[in-house]
Amino acid sequence: MLPFGTIDEASAFLGRNLTFAETIWFNYSARKSDYFLYCHNILFLFIIFSVVPLPLVFLEMKRFAALEKYKIQPKVHFSLSDMFRCYKDVMRMFFLVVGPLQLVSYPSIKMIGIRSGLPLPSVWEIVAQLVVYFIIEDYTNYWVHRFLHGKWGYEKIHCVHHEYTAPIGFAAPYAHWAEVLILGIPSFLGPAIVPGHMITFWLWIALRQIEAIETHSGYDFPWTPTKYLPFYGGADYHDYHHYVGGQSQSNFASVFTYCDYIYGTDKGYRYQKKILRKLKEEMKNGGVQNGGSNPFLSQDLKSD
Repeated sequence: MLPFGTIDEASAFLGRNLTFAETIWFNYSARKSDYFLYCHNILFLFIIFSVVPLPLVFLEMKRFAALEKYKIQPKVHFSLSDMFRCYKDVMRMFFLVVGPLQLVSYPSIKMIGIRSGLPLPSVWEIVAQLVVYFIIEDYTNYWVHRFLHGKWGYEKIHCVHHEYTAPIGFAAPYAHWAEVLILGIPSFLGPAIVPGHMITFWLWIALRQIEAIETHSGYDFPWTPTKYLPFYGGADYHDYHHYVGGQSQSNFASVFTYCDYIYGTDKGYRYQKKILRKLKEEMKNGGVQNGGSNPFLSQDLKSD
């Protein structure tokens, strides 16, 4: 709740007139508690989990010929009942784990200094903090993910998420309850180290989940804006991780690929891409005839 009764009081405190965005924020938040504002995350996550994957569901059902070429595993398709079952499982986890966790974690938000007052952060401040959050989460998530692919972590926890060897949008948050709790730590570290405004925190939670849905989409569209982000993994990169499955030691990246490259955990993926490029070149040059053999086809594309 803002400590100002009127916009004039807020302007006097800042020593200037409120910006347009600050006026909107004042009118919305002045009479609302910080706890109520923080709990907006529950609504945002529900909307993101429910709405953002819907275009992917539509594509999966319609199977447009022009777009099927962008499906990463074209031989795998899900029925509407399959996808709805996944959504129900995600919502069950949402109401039993994610939602209650949001409700009880507010003291930690106050402790680290997430603020809701005025002035609002500039666009550049928000962008800079979001970049820091993504980098911190990505590096920490890499090591947590590697732990979950150990024998104990995979068999007891992470195998649930890998039930989908061909990812779909709804399956992005599909996981064991313990994994949901464990992966909450990397997501929280960035705001804990570089605390910002509540609006920045909202954006961070929303963007991170939208990014996860994209990487689990099962489609590699060339026009995706994230294609222009340096070291960004994307759907094709993470799809390989699910395709290999099991206790794979490949493509652990949450968002960016630099950790996999540095620590050598993307060798299987790069090897597969090398083989596929050579195969495509041979097919283009007429080197692969019907009924003929090709040495690259005999390779195990799942090897790491």
